[in-house]
Amino acid sequence: MLLDTAALYFRAFHGLPDTITTPDGTPVNAVRGLLDIIARLVGEFEPTDLVACWDDAWRPRWRVDLVPSYKAQRLAEAGDGDRPDREVVPEALTAQIPMIREALDALGIAVVGAPDHEADDVIGTLAATASGPVDVVTSDRDLYQVIDDARGVRVVSTARGMRDLELVTDDVLRAKYGVSAVQYAEFATLRGDPSDGLPGVAGIGEKTAAALLAKHDDLEGVLAAASTTSSGIPAGQAAKLRAGAEYARRALPAVRVVRDLPLPTVDATVALTDAQRAAGATLAEQWGLGGSMDRVLAALSGTKG
Repeated sequence: MLLDTAALYFRAFHGLPDTITTPDGTPVNAVRGLLDIIARLVGEFEPTDLVACWDDAWRPRWRVDLVPSYKAQRLAEAGDGDRPDREVVPEALTAQIPMIREALDALGIAVVGAPDHEADDVIGTLAATASGPVDVVTSDRDLYQVIDDARGVRVVSTARGMRDLELVTDDVLRAKYGVSAVQYAEFATLRGDPSDGLPGVAGIGEKTAAALLAKHDDLEGVLAAASTTSSGIPAGQAAKLRAGAEYARRALPAVRVVRDLPLPTVDATVALTDAQRAAGATLAEQWGLGGSMDRVLAALSGTKG
């Protein structure tokens, strides 16, 4: 099981009030919420291995070089002392991110990131190189591209909330969007994604993008068809594709997740030592984590506690 960790702790933070605090008044809602999410996932899906995939770079320079607008809407406004690449994150959550790392480390949950890459790229690499079935837990549609029914790689989507998890396979993807996982990055490139600052090809919406890929297989097939009069693509649509061809070819590598990162070897086995159990209990008392730590300790121990 591969966790899109930031997506989950953002969900936890916004799902619980920041009035949930440690004894000294530090908000701890994201920590408690993430522990509850992990407890739920481990208890329900019973993974043999668990990796918390991390954004070492939330907006990698190489992606911005390809698409300057990439995630630009999430940048903090420039100000005294601000880094130009700083993401807008609530202060109450920023204070909890080191606590989240400490909690994951205490519980022996492997945390894996890669320099100048996002968690998506770590997930893409681990999913591509796994020797068995993989569940990717995320709310991000971009990760649909790693789905592989033949290898048992699926997405556990939290987009509708933890009470309504959706298991997304290639069959589900085809039914929902009309494209396969292999085509998803090209579909997203054509359609665009405002949440990631990707404008897409002007005038090409979701249904049109899916129809074009169904007929012409991939982005290059679509663009080649748009340059001929015998392809059957309406003239106005073809003109839009020709106008957006340079953008699409530049954006596609930014949309695709990386699948060949040189990642460290980690022990991701779901297990809990006495020392880790004690470390979790210490944090629970120190931070006032209530039943959240109890539940994750029980899940990682394979019990119903």
